[in-house]
Amino acid sequence: MANTVRLDLADNVVTALRSLEAGVPVETEATPALNGATIGAAEHVTTRIMIPRGHKVATRFIPAGEAIVKYAQIIGYASRDIEPGEHVHVQNTEFRNTEHAYEFSTDLRHVTMVPEGLRDTFMGYRRANGTVGTRNTIAILTSVNCSATAARKIAAAFGPEELAAYPNVDGVTAFVHGTGCGMAGDGEGFDALQRVKWGYARHPNVAGVLMVGLGCEVNQIDWLLEANGIEKGPMFHAMNIQDVAGLRQTVEVGIAKVRAMLPLANEVKRTPCPVSEIMVGLQCGGSDAWSGITANPALGYACDLLVAQGGTGVLSETPEIYGAEHLLTRRAIDHKTGSKLTKLITWWEDYT
Repeated sequence: MANTVRLDLADNVVTALRSLEAGVPVETEATPALNGATIGAAEHVTTRIMIPRGHKVATRFIPAGEAIVKYAQIIGYASRDIEPGEHVHVQNTEFRNTEHAYEFSTDLRHVTMVPEGLRDTFMGYRRANGTVGTRNTIAILTSVNCSATAARKIAAAFGPEELAAYPNVDGVTAFVHGTGCGMAGDGEGFDALQRVKWGYARHPNVAGVLMVGLGCEVNQIDWLLEANGIEKGPMFHAMNIQDVAGLRQTVEVGIAKVRAMLPLANEVKRTPCPVSEIMVGLQCGGSDAWSGITANPALGYACDLLVAQGGTGVLSETPEIYGAEHLLTRRAIDHKTGSKLTKLITWWEDYT
């Protein structure tokens, strides 16, 4: 019975499907490879020590300095000689910068688009500006970490019982962060924070917004409103703790403002909307042994189906892309698009 999984014929490690005691023969399940060959059967290797579930086992001798290969890609280098059947982990693996020869558009995948008249729909929330949301929430946004407690307390006041009278409202949610002060009032960090807060405020899943600040922070609420041409109104409120005179009063006023928005938010109902309106952002659930061979490929396939319907998938989280960007440039639609990714990676290396 298979006790490991091999991901590519080029790999010099396999992944343990369960914890393996020392002296256990290593066997992999026979599965078809991308090139049509068969991966699997006996590896002719016996474990030298106990291998924890999800960890790597060397299937051949890997001399010090040689690449450790998984998914047919370099994932590290042997810091010392590694014998067949040995546990491959931090005690014998090291990281090195690997120079990739970037190729562009050499592995384009053809997408067969579903004709517009045959595309699927879903029940979404159509906003006044034409965008479509999958949820209908009221967002409590903070300009600074100092107002996070107030935002959380306001949102916590709206549990299932409070929201039962508003069946079209999916929730009241606090979106907090750990910055907003002790920073320059211009530059990359400040601009990124302002973009993110504005992105939350205009997100199609958000029906109404309450912004809560402290009052003396660098990231002033009024600056955000002015920079983006936002006007306060029935579904967009803002306040500062120092203006309201304290945390308790701020929470009470905030709860009242949210209660005033709930009836208006509840007027929005789900209607049939084209799947092409959906944009899915992907983030790795965990840097563990299983995400890369279970959830991640499944989500990739789901995004392929979504793109065929005219929708959009966004592969985010630069640290998870780093080291594999050369695979993505091969799938870029053209050199210009691929170069945007390599420039981002270069920026990220300099930044970190």
